[in-house]
Amino acid sequence: MIDLHLHTTASDGVHDPAALVARARAVGLTIIGVADHDTMSAVPDLERETRAAGIGFVPGIEITAAWQGRDIHVLGYFLDHRSPMLMAFLSSQRDDRVRRARLVAERLAALGVPIDVEPIIAGSMGRPVSRPDIARALVDAGHTLSVQDAFDRFLGEDKPAFVPRSGVSPAGAVRTILDAGGIASLAHPGITRQDPLIPELAAAGLGALEVYHPDHTAADAARYLAMARQLQLGVTGGSDYHGEGSHHASGFGTVELPASDFAELCRRAGRSVA
Repeated sequence: MIDLHLHTTASDGVHDPAALVARARAVGLTIIGVADHDTMSAVPDLERETRAAGIGFVPGIEITAAWQGRDIHVLGYFLDHRSPMLMAFLSSQRDDRVRRARLVAERLAALGVPIDVEPIIAGSMGRPVSRPDIARALVDAGHTLSVQDAFDRFLGEDKPAFVPRSGVSPAGAVRTILDAGGIASLAHPGITRQDPLIPELAAAGLGALEVYHPDHTAADAARYLAMARQLQLGVTGGSDYHGEGSHHASGFGTVELPASDFAELCRRAGRSVA
């Protein structure tokens, strides 16, 4: 069973690399890809833990790009986490997340639900500051009942405290992944619903579409599989698992990438099958 969309505590996941690998092995995963948001800092630990557990490992990332006031996520696989260019880019991404977090906090204060964002930033210790971090602060302050409630009322797109991302475009994210030796895949297109963007990204070097995802219906999967075939793109997929109690926890161990699609992805990336 292959799952190429997992997260650790290096970004907004619940489990550290050792705990995630142990859980992956327990549910029968044989190959995993970890795609933390705007960081690859967990890769060395993941390489060690998966090797000890006898599980195949694909280094990955999920880059957040800005397009028409919306977040577009671009997955990267098989890229070199030690690339100086990539590390400089990710540093700028983390800086922009801090800027964005402070603006979100200003909006929350104006809405009468203040939080102190500075301890969140200081406590991140280089980890990307994310909206779930702010959502948890809203829960801790008693302003919302849950992280999901925080997104539904304040932090989700089109909600009053949402601040659009600035910075790299989706095509720029694709180029960054290619320059680091990886293959780029558009994350969960059934969520973003920006299908006209896909051919443009394919022309810019996009190598795959994420077809299999817990938020995709069967019709979504069929649609994006057909689009991938039409545009001659590869296919990726996974549970988008952030940890127990997270929105996508039910997909862990059930949403998988077919072995044939993984083999084709490896071929396109010039890598041997793990």
